[in-house]
Amino acid sequence: MTETPSTVPLEKIPQHVAIIMDGNGRWALQRGLPRLAGHKAGTENLRRVIRASVELGVKYLTIYAFSTENWGRPPEEVKGLMYILEDVIDRELNELHKEGVQLRHIGRLERLAPSLQEKVLDAIEVTKNNSRLILNIAFNYGGRDEIVQAIQRIIKDGVPPENVTDKLVGQYLYTVGVPDPDLIIRTSGELRVSNFLIWQAAYSEWYITPTFWPDFDKEEYRRALETFAHRDRRYGKVTSGELQETNA
Repeated sequence: MTETPSTVPLEKIPQHVAIIMDGNGRWALQRGLPRLAGHKAGTENLRRVIRASVELGVKYLTIYAFSTENWGRPPEEVKGLMYILEDVIDRELNELHKEGVQLRHIGRLERLAPSLQEKVLDAIEVTKNNSRLILNIAFNYGGRDEIVQAIQRIIKDGVPPENVTDKLVGQYLYTVGVPDPDLIIRTSGELRVSNFLIWQAAYSEWYITPTFWPDFDKEEYRRALETFAHRDRRYGKVTSGELQETNA
């Protein structure tokens, strides 16, 4: 019988799940709607996935909301996405705070409108002591940009080359203090990393689904976690069974 996350041992539920929320535009186009309607539907779905993350025991959730490359989209779409972020903060902050969700931002804030920057920083401040779920919102985020900024700060701090280690680099990333993602989910069936958590995803497991993000419901989320629970995470090594066969 197939296990569900509710019966999978707690230690097999990923501590950190990251999601590339893809397919909003195509979801809308299939229904004869403007692309922005798809983004709004995707935002509504995010509320359900956050709640499911809490229920299923996930401790860290990172969502890819807006990349550094997304500025190249049509101006009206970019403007609409900014409005959606602001609207979500206005409508959802109190409820997320009540549910024990701590909001964090990863990416660059400086290109956002000052009023939006202020709302993001206020949301971070209000929820900073919550610990039921850590929600990282990657907005104006790019994995290469993150690494470049980390290198720049390491050089600026005068760190000798021989002292630069994996651990040190991690301390200069946006995700400092957060464990690397165990599982990365990408909706809409695309097979690309899309400049997301390039450093942190070195040994993450991936779950790709053809489902567009607005339709990615709790049951499919459950299947993703179920699939993860049956993965053999080797981190470049071999399993004990393979080692025994080699030595036989």
